[in-house]
Amino acid sequence: MSGAALSLRGVAKRYGETRVLDRVDLDVAAGEYLVLVGPSGCGKSTLLRCIAGLETLSAGELWIGERRVDPLPPRDRDVAMVFQSYALYPHMTVRENMAFPLRIRKAPRDAIAAAVAEAARMLDLEALLDRKPAALSGGQRQRVAMGRAIVRQPGVFLFDEPLSNLDATLRHHMRVELKRLHRRLGATIVHVTHDQVEALTLADRIVVLDRGVVQQVGSPRELYDTPSNTFVGTFVGAPSMNLVPAAGAAGQAVLEPRGGAAPVGLPTAAPLPDGRFVLGVRPSELAVTLDPAGAATVDVVESLGGEAMVHLEVAGHPMVALVREPFGGGPGDRVGLRAEVVHRFDPETTQRL
Repeated sequence: MSGAALSLRGVAKRYGETRVLDRVDLDVAAGEYLVLVGPSGCGKSTLLRCIAGLETLSAGELWIGERRVDPLPPRDRDVAMVFQSYALYPHMTVRENMAFPLRIRKAPRDAIAAAVAEAARMLDLEALLDRKPAALSGGQRQRVAMGRAIVRQPGVFLFDEPLSNLDATLRHHMRVELKRLHRRLGATIVHVTHDQVEALTLADRIVVLDRGVVQQVGSPRELYDTPSNTFVGTFVGAPSMNLVPAAGAAGQAVLEPRGGAAPVGLPTAAPLPDGRFVLGVRPSELAVTLDPAGAATVDVVESLGGEAMVHLEVAGHPMVALVREPFGGGPGDRVGLRAEVVHRFDPETTQRL
């Protein structure tokens, strides 16, 4: 199996006067794993449903390979969708659920049996083929839903939050399985998720949406290292990026105070130009040292085992640092800070400087 290229050209979706998607232009390469992320209501699931044909476009075109598909009904688009809710038929066995898409196409019986057997082997479902969904765990049900999509051999797989109903341990296991599955199939996958780790670990490229507008498209590394604006900077990566209004002076960042606090100079690994900007520092790139004369105060320390999230107050602003354990400090302690990597954003447009 090999995937098909997918192109979205000026795709828009409105419900009355409400704009859900606004001129989305996107090219997905054959065999690419693309992940759509954004806050609730940003349009990511609507975009997936538009590709599937479950929603009609208000404007624009959809192409799969060399074929324009937006005028076509879902069954003719060469896509297979895996839903958050699994959507298995409870009265059918695993074998029957997986075979169903081929049965309604009236595929030959031996071809159906071969396709189901191959998908079951790939997904480690061979011992479960005669069970019904009620006798399966959540992870097993999700693998059956994926198997049902695989037997169709579509040009594009569409995953709508497929792991969100699983517990943390099982989500990690299924992420690894999805990586392996993508490698084996060479499939084109468009995957919607709200989970940061899921997006960063699975995607070849990530699309960040906000209020129906594409904010940035790039590899996980590109989005993490060079966010195009403050929205992407805070949305990609966990814990979230610290954002504080500041000004460059004498090569360092001077944090603008609030709530009656005094200005604080934040040393940086590289000198900064003069002028106002919004300072962005990821928690993992903020070095913290215990220092009675330090300008920051520890508020809360959350131990994560090998690391700790240290919540700070600096010039009246809350900030978070991610440090190695043992940290040694506690609430009320003074600490010194140094920004190892700095991101600068325009205070008016929020765009990267």
